[in-house]
Amino acid sequence: MALRLVQVNFKAGNDSALGQFWADALGWGASSEGPGVTNVEPVGFDWPDPAAVCIDVVTVPDPETVKYRAHLDLATTSAAHQTELVTRLEELGATPSDVGQGDVPWTALADPEGNLFRVLEPRSVYRDTGPIAAVVVNCADPPAMARFWSEAMDWTLHEVTEDHARLRSAKGVGPYLEFLRTPVLKTECGRVHLDLMPYLGDDQAAEVARLRALGATDADVGQGDVPWVCLADSEGNEFCVLTSG
Repeated sequence: MALRLVQVNFKAGNDSALGQFWADALGWGASSEGPGVTNVEPVGFDWPDPAAVCIDVVTVPDPETVKYRAHLDLATTSAAHQTELVTRLEELGATPSDVGQGDVPWTALADPEGNLFRVLEPRSVYRDTGPIAAVVVNCADPPAMARFWSEAMDWTLHEVTEDHARLRSAKGVGPYLEFLRTPVLKTECGRVHLDLMPYLGDDQAAEVARLRALGATDADVGQGDVPWVCLADSEGNEFCVLTSG
């Protein structure tokens, strides 16, 4: 039994507009599976595939703009590419974000609904990830998060220190999932969360039971009667377990 990270879910005031921003930002396509939902994934992509972690944007009646625990880091291949990408993202509607970063080589931006993300300087570790270098989750205890998430998913643990942990698909493709020690954490429910999926033929209920045994707890986000299961890890980071596919 195993799970894989298949998408990052953004709650939005306007799923279509925010989804189109991210599609344009990443050079991907945008489509809709129904009212209030925009799917962002590479053109011609056969979902799910570890080569990419997609984005699902869902309209909710709470369009507040705040910085939550999870964000995306975007990869670049050169200093010129980083400069060009930042310029293009600002033309698409991103705005500079001051998170107290000081003099750093990366650029902090916010998307049109206020979600923080970063455009990284070229780093060799991200040379083959695609446009998304990493999905980053701020946390209090990266080693503990690494233990939980490396058991929750079939992703490989590449690095773990007291301040940082990094996992990647066992296939060695796509972006990383990273946990970063952060002194002050937001306590509100997140507008950005992770969606996990069992492999075809694996049982969703069995996977949920396994996660609960690892320390996950049930999360009530007002989801009602839905086919997915909402859980939270030991630090309260919400995530969903979808049906197998």
